[in-house]
Amino acid sequence: MKYVDEFRDPEKAQTLVEKIRALVDQIDACKSRPLYIMEVCGGHTHAIFRYGIESMLPEEIELVHGPGCPVCVLPMGRVDDCVAIAETPKVIFTTFGDAMRVPGSSKSLLEAKAGGADVRMVYSPLDSLSLARDNPDKEVVFFGLGFETTMPSTALTVLQAEAEGIENFSLFCNHITIIPAIKAILDAPGVQIDGFLGPGHVSMVIGNAPYDFVADQYDRPLVVTGFEPLDILHGIWMVLEQLASGEARIENQYSRVVPDEGNGPALEAIAKVFELREFFEWRGLGSIDHSGVKMREAYAKYDAERKFSVPDLVIADPKACQCGEVLKGVIKPYDCKLFGNDCTPETPMGALMVSSEGACAAYSRYGRVEKLVPLLGRGAGTGTGKAPQAEVEAP
Repeated sequence: MKYVDEFRDPEKAQTLVEKIRALVDQIDACKSRPLYIMEVCGGHTHAIFRYGIESMLPEEIELVHGPGCPVCVLPMGRVDDCVAIAETPKVIFTTFGDAMRVPGSSKSLLEAKAGGADVRMVYSPLDSLSLARDNPDKEVVFFGLGFETTMPSTALTVLQAEAEGIENFSLFCNHITIIPAIKAILDAPGVQIDGFLGPGHVSMVIGNAPYDFVADQYDRPLVVTGFEPLDILHGIWMVLEQLASGEARIENQYSRVVPDEGNGPALEAIAKVFELREFFEWRGLGSIDHSGVKMREAYAKYDAERKFSVPDLVIADPKACQCGEVLKGVIKPYDCKLFGNDCTPETPMGALMVSSEGACAAYSRYGRVEKLVPLLGRGAGTGTGKAPQAEVEAP
């Protein structure tokens, strides 16, 4: 790749859509029902709506928006734990910006900040470590959040704190792993998924082998896919090609970034600092075994859960909030009674409306305008408006 425009070429997009149409005609299942393809990653969901990809696809293809947004699956109880730590005297609580507005049972971190807590947005866990160096009289806590994509930077920051002997730094660990979430979706009753677009950023760290069970045990194709429009269309075509031939394999569309074996040094840092939790609560999906990580005993002094008293309660979402059904692909965001009314980007009730990678936020931003802006060519697809038409944002 020389220029990003190569992955936004209208003619190549049109060619891929035509090839997708031809493959759909070869798949017998399409004659009686839609084909359900789940994009696991929230980054894919955002790109699909930003570029109007869903509106370009044949009506026989139904995209399902998966749980690959770590902010979106953060349960209320863990947000309450964050607030409790942040409101502790002499604590500087640091977090990425998209976690500031996730609602807890009574308030968000942003509301805690407005009430006087020292909550600061950072761009890297190393920023938190710098704050610890500069404020030796304060306890600096970093809110560790994300899939395997962000785990290495957090682990390396803990190792750096140990190397420098900085003891007023700690981590409130909420990192989660993608493989158990995919398995939980495949095991969920009533959920029908024909194939997956695998997460590109996570795969950059873990490689492709961890997904083998999807093909071997569940007979579903999974294609690790990039985030540009042509990446996503190409990934869908690769999934359909397997379905048309009756195959189920793990393929890597994003080979320019994702090595098959993953990132060895990153995996080594993760394994050194973290170990699997017995179980972890996901918003909308419930408790999933071995789906989260915690600090190893060797790094207990950097573990905020051991350093501070936290409520550690499981708190149910508001009954009317249907984030779980959206995450599992049972409903679309606009099917939720709260969507666009009580739950908006300005006043989110569910986590899916907070993060820019959340399905509800993507629908709200791009899916409520009927006109399709022709970044990839007007009329490229044959969609029938089964989902709201997307407004495409120019890059």
